[in-house]
Amino acid sequence: MTDKLTTDKAMILARGLGTRMQKQADGVQLDAATAELAARGAKGLISVGAGRPFLDYSLQALMDAGIRDFCLVVAPGKSALRSYYEAVGESLPDSRISFAVQDEPLGTAHAVSSGRQWADGKPFIVINCDNFYTPAAIRALIATPAPATVAFEREALIANSNIPAERIRRFAVIDFDQSGCLRRIVEKPDNPDDYAHDGKLYVSMNCFGFTADIFDACDAIEPNPVRKEYELPTAVQYTIEQMHLTYQAVKCVEGVLDMTGRDDIESVRRLLADYEVRFGAPAQSENV
Repeated sequence: MTDKLTTDKAMILARGLGTRMQKQADGVQLDAATAELAARGAKGLISVGAGRPFLDYSLQALMDAGIRDFCLVVAPGKSALRSYYEAVGESLPDSRISFAVQDEPLGTAHAVSSGRQWADGKPFIVINCDNFYTPAAIRALIATPAPATVAFEREALIANSNIPAERIRRFAVIDFDQSGCLRRIVEKPDNPDDYAHDGKLYVSMNCFGFTADIFDACDAIEPNPVRKEYELPTAVQYTIEQMHLTYQAVKCVEGVLDMTGRDDIESVRRLLADYEVRFGAPAQSENV
């Protein structure tokens, strides 16, 4: 592990409603326990292997990269996810799990803004609850001074992920200059090849390193006019254009596993079969 990590703090966005996971998928048969969690959209709690939920694997990967201070952004009130990870946090000798409450599901920037008190003015990274990022990808991000974002090389992502190629080709493209500084995150570009570097395209998987400036940006932006949500790429662009921050685009050839829908479950289980979660599970939990 590198000895020049710039943060040991990670915010995990776990407030989403999981609407795609709730939908039936053609040809996908789930056992009763998995089907019940899928129906609730509880993606992070779906068992991947050895009775351990998907989010356990993400936490282990983050720990393997050097993260020790976690913040889960959750819905108000008690939930199976919060109860489980409160119990996990009590058993971790070298790590800490906190919670930030997003009162309403008003988008990713709104979710991040709920963690201002936890961040305490320090740099931190943000990832999605329904994605598994490898320790190598996380380590590359936290070895880079914030602000920064991981730029996943598109063809490598296709080769090393469980995400269908046609879906990846619709992902937002990262536009950065010759010095590797982010210009913008481009949703659904008309001509993606305009943003290629040495014949390679790089895409965003919502994996960011932030300074505390992001909170002011999240508070300042307007919601997307169509989706009516406060979106993190908009806040990032605000920090570039209005706050004059410079983001390093960290090139990466690692894969990312996606647990968005029911048709992702078996491929995630297969690809994580040999990945060991080494921290203890609570003796009893509501989700397994």
